[in-house]
Amino acid sequence: MSMSIRRATTADADMLAALGAGTFVETFGHLYAPEDLQAFLDESHSRQAYAAVLDQPDYALWIAEADGRAIGYVQAGPCGLPHADVRPGDGEVKRLYLRADAQNGGVGRALMDTAMAWLLRDGPRTLWLSVWSENLGAQRFYARYGFGFAGEYEFIVGAQRDREFMYRRPPDAA
Repeated sequence: MSMSIRRATTADADMLAALGAGTFVETFGHLYAPEDLQAFLDESHSRQAYAAVLDQPDYALWIAEADGRAIGYVQAGPCGLPHADVRPGDGEVKRLYLRADAQNGGVGRALMDTAMAWLLRDGPRTLWLSVWSENLGAQRFYARYGFGFAGEYEFIVGAQRDREFMYRRPPDAA
């Protein structure tokens, strides 16, 4: 498989909406009532939602492609997590989604490395991310990047509230 990563543009909004919704359903769809899942997808994984993010200069998305097919993406920008320690200037890895058939082959690491380099391009700063409380594989993955548990909050999907963990990486993490 020949894999490449490129920065997304507003022209990618439709593709990102399909990829984001598809990977979310593939990974988490079984957890939600159909109406809750659809409400979340309509709000968070619409073409308009991606276009709005892509139009903001302080956000960035990168797409991983293999053999002409989008297989994953990562989104980064200012931290928006509901934690008392979040400060202006803190960054966040907001989403790192991969198709199931692209997992465990280094694509996630390549996307994460790309987002981390962009977030740290102006020097060290505190970085954040959140992950579903039961996604132990992702938690181990992020720990390898120096992220440690910092708290939790409710992640809302339709009418359902999930336990979401927040992770923080201090500026001096290696």
